[in-house]
Amino acid sequence: MVSLRLTRRLPAFSDYQLKPTNQARMRRAKFALPSLVTLMSIACGFGSIVISVDNAMVGDPADYRLAAVLLVLAGVFDALDGFVARATNTQSEFGMQLDSIADVMNFGCAPGLLLYCYGFVHVGLDSQTLLRAGGIASFFFVACGALRLARFNVSVGRTDPRYFVGMPITAGAACVAAVVVAWPERPTTILHAAGIVALLFLVGSLMVSTVRFPSSKQKMSAGLVAVLLVNVGLLVWLQFTYFVLFFLVYIVGTLALNLAWRTGWTGIAPPVIYKDEDIL
Repeated sequence: MVSLRLTRRLPAFSDYQLKPTNQARMRRAKFALPSLVTLMSIACGFGSIVISVDNAMVGDPADYRLAAVLLVLAGVFDALDGFVARATNTQSEFGMQLDSIADVMNFGCAPGLLLYCYGFVHVGLDSQTLLRAGGIASFFFVACGALRLARFNVSVGRTDPRYFVGMPITAGAACVAAVVVAWPERPTTILHAAGIVALLFLVGSLMVSTVRFPSSKQKMSAGLVAVLLVNVGLLVWLQFTYFVLFFLVYIVGTLALNLAWRTGWTGIAPPVIYKDEDIL
């Protein structure tokens, strides 16, 4: 009698697909692209920090201006990562968290350290009180930037997208960096350094305020196009000092607009107030 033995073939090691397919590789690369752009932004912020620290005792104006320009470049990459994510449909929670962490370093720590090295290290050799005041003012700016980002992260979808609640941290960083770009020679008097202390406290306070700053999500109009053209002309004419004038008008104009809204003026549509905004 012949017995038949039924056997089942076990899958061989070669049957398993260990390597990702080309489609999977492309998908991973696609999702990694926005994060790579964010890392470029972090590289610019880190470069600014290194240059600021190395130049603290030397005081080379060209290096201070380069450190400030790197912050502007970090802002360009910060805008590009969101554009790339939307263009490739690769928005993710990971990308949002990475972008937020990058913003704290690039537009909080880096400009705070730049202004500390630029404005207080040299003058502070003759005034320890001013050096400590500069350190406190720089930390205040960084702390307000971090608080501003935290509030922004939890308020997405709960505020009018046409306006920011408080000055955006990117604008705050650009505002203080604009001073270095326009006047890269470090302060030589206590009065000049005290002005930088006041600037850091002012911009930091605006970031955590409830003042409504216009966002880029405004409807395009002939008036807005005219304003953009005027700004381009002023940039060509004034060059580096244009940025200081821009942020001066930006801050004064925004405060005046908020004051006008409080008095009932509606020539420019005021922001829509959501019910739960008071807990932000």
